[in-house]
Amino acid sequence: MRIPESTLMMEAILIPAGTVITEKGDSPVIDIATAESCVFLLDMKITEGVEQQSFDCWLLGSTDGTNWAPKPLATLPQYFYVGEYPTLLDLSADTQTKFLRLHWEVSRWGRGELKPRFNCGMTLREVAPALLIEARAEAQARR
Repeated sequence: MRIPESTLMMEAILIPAGTVITEKGDSPVIDIATAESCVFLLDMKITEGVEQQSFDCWLLGSTDGTNWAPKPLATLPQYFYVGEYPTLLDLSADTQTKFLRLHWEVSRWGRGELKPRFNCGMTLREVAPALLIEARAEAQARR
């Protein structure tokens, strides 16, 4: 799914492209308080990996950027393979969250070296309200 660049607004890097992930970690804290829309496109790109491993991630929310809710805002699909994985995140029902942070954990099983290794990157992009209105209208027309 490609969204035209002109309809994207806020953009943040959760994992810089080309980062080698071998253990659990967290992204920088992302301030979304000024976002016009509460809908975001998360785009995970895995460019290299080894077999028999998994990458799990959760998006955490905070009102102050320091104290994080115990329950994740979203649990993203488990990743295993090289590829691009876009995920739409709708936070319109959550008016309290002002900051986001990605947390990930990786694991590997099987024979040989058991240290996981993913070469990847992830971005967070705000989706423009006008695009959402257009998409909803098109979906209604198809029903």
